Amino acid sequence: MTVTKMSWRPQYRSSKFRNVYGKAANREHCFDGIPITKNVHDNHFCAVNTKFLAIVTESAGGGSFLVIPLEQTGRIEPNYPKVCGHQGNVLDIKWNPFVENIIASCSEDTSVRIWEIPDGGLKRNMTEAVLELYGHSRRVGLVEWHPTTNNILFSAGYDYKVLIWNLDIGEPVKMIDCHSDVILCMSFNTDGSLLATTCKDKKLRVIEPRSGKVLQEANCKNHRVNRVVFLGNIKRLLTTGVSRWNTRQIALWDQEDLSMPLIEEEIDGLSGLLFPFYDADTHMLYLAGKGDGNIRYYEISTEKPYLTYLMEFRSPAPQKGLGVMPKHGLDVSTCEVFRFYKLITLKGLIEPISMIVPRRSETYQEDIYPMTPGTEPALNPDEWLSGTNRDPILMSLKEGYKKTSKAIFKAPVREKKSVVVNGIDLLENVPPRTENELLRMFFRQQDEIRRLKGELSQKDIKIRQLQLELKNLRNCPKNNEL
Repeated sequence: MTVTKMSWRPQYRSSKFRNVYGKAANREHCFDGIPITKNVHDNHFCAVNTKFLAIVTESAGGGSFLVIPLEQTGRIEPNYPKVCGHQGNVLDIKWNPFVENIIASCSEDTSVRIWEIPDGGLKRNMTEAVLELYGHSRRVGLVEWHPTTNNILFSAGYDYKVLIWNLDIGEPVKMIDCHSDVILCMSFNTDGSLLATTCKDKKLRVIEPRSGKVLQEANCKNHRVNRVVFLGNIKRLLTTGVSRWNTRQIALWDQEDLSMPLIEEEIDGLSGLLFPFYDADTHMLYLAGKGDGNIRYYEISTEKPYLTYLMEFRSPAPQKGLGVMPKHGLDVSTCEVFRFYKLITLKGLIEPISMIVPRRSETYQEDIYPMTPGTEPALNPDEWLSGTNRDPILMSLKEGYKKTSKAIFKAPVREKKSVVVNGIDLLENVPPRTENELLRMFFRQQDEIRRLKGELSQKDIKIRQLQLELKNLRNCPKNNEL
């Protein structure tokens, strides 16, 4: 008779991140008195890097956002200067990963704009963007910078198109036109050779961005997808969505076979959108619900069960959105592995939340800070557009995390003209479909009329001057003698 020994090993996997805990900043290290936008668009309305915090604000007559130097915590004055050049609500903002003073914004006014923020922040309202990008025929809901290439920006509009902009020339160079409804989310794999999108047409797609070819497509009838995130280099995707019973759930997918999810997991019966955040260095997934106060976190592995629940950060204050600090902006001396900036609309408050690995030692913890994508681009736009893929240039957080990037942004000088991509003029008149669009078109036409009237009056003055000069020449005695 064979005796099977009982295993006394615990059921959980041994993990260095099992005891990670969330720590909210003290009130004096928060940003207070901020009129956070009341827009119901499902975005974060917040972007962070090692220099600045940017937040979309509630404002009358066009869209604006605040840019606050990170060290300037505490109460923000009501008349604090804003970035306020858009004619419609700002729907998304993202910092350039390689040039920390450059931020992209997109808006209901159909434009994408690039702004250069001076060191130390704004001293007065900024209305002039360094670059205005027109190519979408309807409002623009999402912007994403390419993760390894400098000056390549993606934008997704309510015209169901994704435009790829080369900011070296200030033009759209590719158009991805495979969606049949509004694009909800875009996510890149590590080297930016693949783009995953979720769409209102209930489909999850993996796209080769330079050709616009759809490599994989999932029809998510039972799991209505909202958000998607590439899980680093392990060839997996994670989506958040809603089940047929209207419960919130997450699904894990093999990026090379989207016929069925590897696993689906119910989260709860609440209604707010679930935002996923993935840290490829620690293989940790964070889930934060819009309108929730808590943030759940999990560990991802390549073998079953794939997803291990770790713990939950709890807070009574509901979040509207969350900004995330890039890895090289974390405090390695406190073993901080992730940092959120939580938007609390009711209090007009932005609250930093640090995720910390409890360690007794004061020394640098090599095992929780592997080499991580840094601030140097691996490619320039021409290299990437010609088909080259390259992994991100890695940096150590031990020595190099205060190193400044050599990448620069120089706005191209260009004239306004038609925008033709794939043989289609993107600025052709598209009939407005909503009252808002009609208003935006009206305001844009008013601006154009003002500009043309100005040009006309200048030309009138010039004509009058030339007529006078001609008259003077004719009346000149020397000419009469001739």
